[in-house]
Amino acid sequence: MINKVLIINGNTDVNGLSTALVNAYENGVQNAEVRTIHLHELAFDVQLRQGYKKVQELEPDLEDAITQIKWCDHMVWIHPIWWYGFPALMKGFIDRTFLPGVTFKFEEGKVFPNQLLKGKTARIITTGDSPEWYYRWVMKQPATHQLKKGTLEFCGVKPVKTTFFGSVNKSTPEIRAKWLDKVTALAARETKG
Repeated sequence: MINKVLIINGNTDVNGLSTALVNAYENGVQNAEVRTIHLHELAFDVQLRQGYKKVQELEPDLEDAITQIKWCDHMVWIHPIWWYGFPALMKGFIDRTFLPGVTFKFEEGKVFPNQLLKGKTARIITTGDSPEWYYRWVMKQPATHQLKKGTLEFCGVKPVKTTFFGSVNKSTPEIRAKWLDKVTALAARETKG
């Protein structure tokens, strides 16, 4: 049962479709507390300067974001696909918050680390200018796989469900309204209890 939802808006465009999708999901949440992080509002260095060789001090916004990630039982990541990846701001956020000892923990003698986010679920909602069939079958969903497999599932988040909307650049206001309605309905289904 989903009681605590954290929505993460990975778009740098305040007035973009991602923000409208965030609002649609928030409006659909039924029986859960919902919190939202708009990455463009945070103040932090997007570069993990020395990898895991040296601990990089966390800015207050990142400390708060980590608290929110630990707090939630369901994450909703909403972002556009740019060059078949996600925005640099979102990559920097992941690099700086999904850290050893925070979301996973290395153990000597083990090939894979302990997953510290077990028990959480997620939904990834992406938008792109490519049609869905092209993103899925020709490009093989690189951004979705990176976030789903390489980050969330690696840290124990399962299941991770995905939704893609495209082609954004060819969409009409009527099509976008249907996308927003679909996201509101998704939120209601996922949180109805």
